[in-house]
Amino acid sequence: MNEIMIALDFSSKKEAMTLIEKFDDESMYLKVGMELFYAEGKDFIRILKEKGHQIFLDLKLHDIPNTVYRAMKNLASLEIDMINVHASGGKEMMIAAKKGLEDGTKEGAQRQLLIAVTQLTSTTEAQMKSEQFVSGTLEESVLRYAKLANEAGLDGVVCSAWEAEGIHEVTDSKFICVIPGIRPKDFEADDQKRVATPRMARELGASCIVVGRPITQVMDSVATYRSIKKQWEEVN
Repeated sequence: MNEIMIALDFSSKKEAMTLIEKFDDESMYLKVGMELFYAEGKDFIRILKEKGHQIFLDLKLHDIPNTVYRAMKNLASLEIDMINVHASGGKEMMIAAKKGLEDGTKEGAQRQLLIAVTQLTSTTEAQMKSEQFVSGTLEESVLRYAKLANEAGLDGVVCSAWEAEGIHEVTDSKFICVIPGIRPKDFEADDQKRVATPRMARELGASCIVVGRPITQVMDSVATYRSIKKQWEEVN
């Protein structure tokens, strides 16, 4: 992959479409998270697909294997392009998630990409140790989750840019590293902790990046998107 995803971190279809329409008829890769999906549901996803956009449905499923299997089988009918689970749900749950997608995919169609969240980019090592009681370093935790996701047959993980190189070393070069927490130079980190610029993320081994507020909350979203895309594509 070599993509820049725009995070539609909005609470309504109206807000999301106001941004999307600024790009005219350009086909984009859009991330739809819990806030927007819970507000607008499946119909909104279908509208985006009809307009030719690729969709990363960011629901971070985390439940018992059977529940996740049934949810994924249901969501597969939306013909999205990527969806995710929490790696902390365990190997059995991730295997069930993949099976659900496979069983829910139309005959002859390609299964959606399935990735797993490792540690949120809003999490620091200190928080991980004190709140999750995880021993070792944050990077070790991320790499352990990545290896587990790879063993479960998933296509990749969500991680920070700083763990991408190590993840490729313990999996392979084709294993997808989706990187949120992207902040152009001089843009505030907000609630993100492990951030990187678009250029840094690409240099560190990102497969694709997810950009939200730096694009969605500025005056000229299109110009900012073009600038980020240029920074991303300049790195070979």
